[in-house]
Amino acid sequence: MSEFFDALTDDHMAFVKKQPVFFVATAAADTRINLSPKGMDCFRVLAPNRVAYLDFGGSGNETNAHLAADGRITLMFCAFDRPALIFRIYGTGRAVLPQDANWETLAPHFTIERGVRQIFDIAVTSVQTSCGWAVPFMAFDRERDTLRKYYKNESAAERMAKYAVRNRSIDGLPVRSPTQLPYD
Repeated sequence: MSEFFDALTDDHMAFVKKQPVFFVATAAADTRINLSPKGMDCFRVLAPNRVAYLDFGGSGNETNAHLAADGRITLMFCAFDRPALIFRIYGTGRAVLPQDANWETLAPHFTIERGVRQIFDIAVTSVQTSCGWAVPFMAFDRERDTLRKYYKNESAAERMAKYAVRNRSIDGLPVRSPTQLPYD
């Protein structure tokens, strides 16, 4: 029932563009597996073998730590309507922070707003489709505005102070943090 591809096709790209949520999984040796949902129109297909997503600061930064240690990443999109489909992107990724040279190349693909921490740039190694027949039907209502409200009330100095002390993953791996903010 599943099928593998070397790169994203036009149909794959159209599918992921319609999805309001996707999931990111990473791990490194001797660490917990991290699995996170993502929303807020933060995903972009840059080429059939390259994707990226915009990352906002939150409770942790496991993806940054895991990619620095291991590099492997899996993204999963699910159709909650018809036709049923589960779509996975396998690849290797890296964090691009506002102070990095590649930031100026990647950032124009996104709307940079308060709270943005980094962009994850992913080289696609393969993609997989599978049936998704057990995924329930669900309807998208609207995005949550909680994170945007939180960042609206946080000063740049408060955000940078948090980055200064949040320099380890929950399993103790080093995390590379922004040294500057990509917004005022």
